Amino acid sequence: MLVAARVFGGIALAAVSVTGCGGGGDYANRPRPPAPIHVTAAITNSRINVSPQRFGAGPIVLIVSNQSSTAQKVTFETAELGGSQPGRKFDTTPINPRATATLKVDVRQGRWKLSASEGGIRAVAVRVGRKRESAQNKLLQP
Repeated sequence: MLVAARVFGGIALAAVSVTGCGGGGDYANRPRPPAPIHVTAAITNSRINVSPQRFGAGPIVLIVSNQSSTAQKVTFETAELGGSQPGRKFDTTPINPRATATLKVDVRQGRWKLSASEGGIRAVAVRVGRKRESAQNKLLQP
């Protein structure tokens, strides 16, 4: 019994020492992306209100509330045409009246537009500035 314990102990020690060896390559400690921010939008029967309308580039969570009387599909897209960076477009599923929807988007610098699909609701312009600071040294981040 004592011999078996020594054999298994030796095997366990060998396994730990082999798995403890590193790969020898350099570890690329790239900074984290910026922490996501929440941007809210409310659709009424005549327009869309967004808060804030200006923020830095990086991940956002767009929370849209439909306060209009009809279901709305919301489109969040760049206002740029052509160029080196073609436009990007993100859509929600139809949002029922008095309901909400969420879009998670990694936005880049530039001009963006938030529009609704029904009823002649006026679109709103959103301005995205330079990239926000990394969340690398921020506490309590996911």
